[in-house]
Amino acid sequence: MKKLFSCFLLIWMVSLMQAQVNDTIASVDTIQPRKSRLELNLDLASRYLWRGQCWGGDYAVVQPTINYELSDKITLGFWATTNFKNDYFYPDGTDGKGYQEIDFSISYDINSYLTLELWDYYWPSVERVEGVDNGYFNYGKDGTKTVDANLILDFTDHKLPLCLTLSTLVAGNDFRYDRNGENPKQNFTTYFEALYTFEELIAKITFETTAGAVLNNQAEYYSYGDYNQPSLVNLSVKAIREIQFTERFTMPLSLNYIHNAATKNTEFFGKNFLVAGITFNYK
Repeated sequence: MKKLFSCFLLIWMVSLMQAQVNDTIASVDTIQPRKSRLELNLDLASRYLWRGQCWGGDYAVVQPTINYELSDKITLGFWATTNFKNDYFYPDGTDGKGYQEIDFSISYDINSYLTLELWDYYWPSVERVEGVDNGYFNYGKDGTKTVDANLILDFTDHKLPLCLTLSTLVAGNDFRYDRNGENPKQNFTTYFEALYTFEELIAKITFETTAGAVLNNQAEYYSYGDYNQPSLVNLSVKAIREIQFTERFTMPLSLNYIHNAATKNTEFFGKNFLVAGITFNYK
C-alpha cells in the first residue's frame, strides 16, 4: 500500500511540474518584442514634391526623419531635405536650383483614430537673398518660417484604409496683402487631403491614392496653385513595395505619379511629375 501511495504521489508531483513548465512556455510564447520608441528613416528620392508643389527643381534629394515617442500619445519628430545645390532656387524661373528645409514636429494622439500635429517649417535660402531673412526665430513677412497645424483622422486601425488631413498655417510667413501690396494679414492658408490605401493589391505592392486641395491660397503660399479660388494641387497614385530584412529594418521602394490640377501658375514645372524613392526604415 505504501508503494502504491508513493507511486501516486510521484505521478502527481511530476504532473504538477509538467503543468508549471507548460504554463511558463505558454507565457513566454505570448511575450511580444518590446516596441521601439525610436524610428529612423532615410529617404532617397528623385525630386522633392510637397502637396503638389515642386521645390528645388528636378534634382535628387536626401530626406532624413527621426521620430521619438515620449509616451503612448506624444511623439516628437524631425525631418529635413536637401538637394545639395548651393545656388538659390527662384520660383520665377531665373537660374538657381538649391533648396533645403528643416522641420520639427510634435503630435498628440487624441484617440485611436484622431491625431493633432504641429509642424514648424524652416526653409532658409541656400545663399544670401535680398529681402529674405533666414533668422530661425523670424516668423515675419520676410522670414522663412511657418507653423502648420494638422488634424488627422486615420481609420486604418478600424478596418478602413482611409486617412483625412486638415492643415492650416497658423503662424509665420503666410500673409496676404491688399491691392497695393500693403497691410499684410495672416491668411491661415488651409489644405485638405484624403488618402486611401489598397493593401498589397498586386504582387505585394501597396497603392496609395491621394486627393489634396488648397482652399484659400490668397497668400500664394502654394506657389503652383490657383491664388483666388480653391484648387486641386495634389492628385497622386503611389506604388509601394516593402522589402523586410529584419523585424525592425525594412526598405520600402516607391514610385509616385503626381498631377497638379490647378488652372494657373503651373507653367514653370508643368502639371505632371514622376518621383521614385527608396526608404531605409528602422523602428
